[in-house]
Amino acid sequence: MRRNERHEARANKHTAAVGDIHFYDEGDLGQLIEASPNPLVLILDCVQDPHNFGACLRTADAAGVSVVVVPKDKSSPVTDTVRRIACGGAENVPIARVTNLARAMDKLKELGVWLIGTADEAGKSLYEMDLKGPVGIVMGAEGEGMRRLTGERCDFLAQIPMSGKVPCLNVSVATGVCLFEVVRQRL
Repeated sequence: MRRNERHEARANKHTAAVGDIHFYDEGDLGQLIEASPNPLVLILDCVQDPHNFGACLRTADAAGVSVVVVPKDKSSPVTDTVRRIACGGAENVPIARVTNLARAMDKLKELGVWLIGTADEAGKSLYEMDLKGPVGIVMGAEGEGMRRLTGERCDFLAQIPMSGKVPCLNVSVATGVCLFEVVRQRL
C-alpha cells in the first residue's frame, strides 16, 4: 500500500457507513419509548444541512438517544453524506420520520416524555433544567430555529448560556451541548 492509500484508509476508518438504516413512523413511537428504561429523545425541527444532520445523528448515538424524530418534509434525507458524517449513528439510532411533528410531539408527551425546546430568547438556562427523567430535546433548524407550533408544543424552553459575542451555536454543536448535559445529569 502506498503512502497516500494508507493515509486515505486511515482517514476513512471512522467515516464508513455500515449496515442498514431502519426508519420508523409516528405509530412506532410508543414501542420505541417503552423499550427504553429512561428515554432520551432528540427532535430535529427541519434540519436541512446533511452535515448538520449527520453530526446530530453521531452525537445522538454517542449520548444513547432512544429515537431521533424528524419531519418527513423540510428535513435532510439520510444521504451518503449524512451516513458518512454520522459514523454509524444513522444505522444505530432509530429515526422516526413523521408527517406531522406537532402531533408526534403530543404523542411523546402522552408517553410521559417532557419536551425541552432550545431557544436563544428563553429565560431559563439549560443547566437549570431537571433532565434526569424521560426527556426530549427539541432543536430548531439552521437560521430560523424552531417553528412556532413546535415551540408551542414544548413543555419548557431553555437557552444555552453564551459568554462570547457570537449570537448562537451551530445546530449540531448545540445538540451536543444539550444531549451531553442530559448525560451529565443522569450519571
